[in-house]
Amino acid sequence: MADSDATPVVIDSIDSEAIDNTKRRFLIASATVVGAAGVAAWALPFIKSMEPDKAVTAAGVPIEVDVSKLEPGQLIIAEWRQRPIWILHRQQWMLDTLPKNTPRLKDPDSLAPQQPDKDFINGDYRALRKDIFVAVAICTHLQCSPNYAPKPKSVNTWWPGGFHCPCHGSMYDFSARVFDGSPAPLNIPIPPYFWKTDTLVRIGEVENGKFQNWVPAIW
Repeated sequence: MADSDATPVVIDSIDSEAIDNTKRRFLIASATVVGAAGVAAWALPFIKSMEPDKAVTAAGVPIEVDVSKLEPGQLIIAEWRQRPIWILHRQQWMLDTLPKNTPRLKDPDSLAPQQPDKDFINGDYRALRKDIFVAVAICTHLQCSPNYAPKPKSVNTWWPGGFHCPCHGSMYDFSARVFDGSPAPLNIPIPPYFWKTDTLVRIGEVENGKFQNWVPAIW
């Protein structure tokens, strides 16, 4: 496929400080998504408008996302293998909640194969870098897309912040680990990825090209 044939991918950004129980403020990120076949930068406000080249997404070709303009607390959504991918710039207070969640989690140590290998567990962080979290934005119950709900107590009285599925109420922390009492059985998947530079993440493989065909136990 020639570079000129590459179809751009839409990025959606959410400002965590503007979220409450009744509305979410959508911002258009200026991040750039790079397909393996070429480079494109384009933004529209809704994830449903994302239409990358079908052959590229079906083949699971890796994508690259520039996070240089991702602000602390912000979430952007890219697309890989026709699935939405969260990229969240976690703030320190978000990281501080993670060890406190352990007693409430179904799989706090990420023992289920919901990430390519142990490098993607990294303690409570489930990320190669503590500050930038990358995950497949699909609930492991019935494959809905959970909402980003960072505000503490916005879901219930003990809610520490994280991701909440509006379909059947599954709850996940800021590392997308599922809380007890949720219908979802497993943590949300972490895709294979690596950092090409400090601000450019390649999603869909690791640095040595492994895991391009990786799949989790449950999407």
